[in-house]
Amino acid sequence: MEFLKAKSHINKRLKNELPKYLYYHSTEHIKDVYNAVKQIAAAEGVKGENLKLLLIAAMYHDSGFMVQAKNHEKLSCTIVKETLPDFGFSPEQVKKICGMIMATKIPQDPKNHLEEILCDADLDYLGREDFFKIGNHLFEELKCYKIVNTKRDWNLLQIRFLEQHNYFTKTSITLRKPQKDMYFKLLKEKIESNE
Repeated sequence: MEFLKAKSHINKRLKNELPKYLYYHSTEHIKDVYNAVKQIAAAEGVKGENLKLLLIAAMYHDSGFMVQAKNHEKLSCTIVKETLPDFGFSPEQVKKICGMIMATKIPQDPKNHLEEILCDADLDYLGREDFFKIGNHLFEELKCYKIVNTKRDWNLLQIRFLEQHNYFTKTSITLRKPQKDMYFKLLKEKIESNE
């Protein structure tokens, strides 16, 4: 398994092929998820091959956006299946990586520990101090797709999302859930005070 070559390959492609209007699903998001995976995996005791597979899954998890937003997880898996065997990844490793990527589809549905870690890393920002900053990137992106038009629409969408979202790993529940719950409360108060 040529981990560094596989990572470098997708990094170059993402920089060149991701649409510029993706304010949230950008190379910054990929880097953010990659770093969150490192942090959560270390706390959860994941090492060796599993850690490498997790990190590669983080690098490839939104690569489908190079094609289109709809069903991007499935498209990311197509890219994984076409690309990673060239870097010495076995069919079993490719299958594991695709399992992790598909688990991040909303609503998240992880089936094992590695999938839980990638899911938590993908939405790590929900319980961090940069919640509003990163949220604004997503707001701009969703405006491009005409999913939301106003800040009020966006806040209502965030409230619904936070209400349904759960972290899966002990690490994220401990580190991120309290802050996430606080943002949920803040957003609800904001909406209620405007009504």
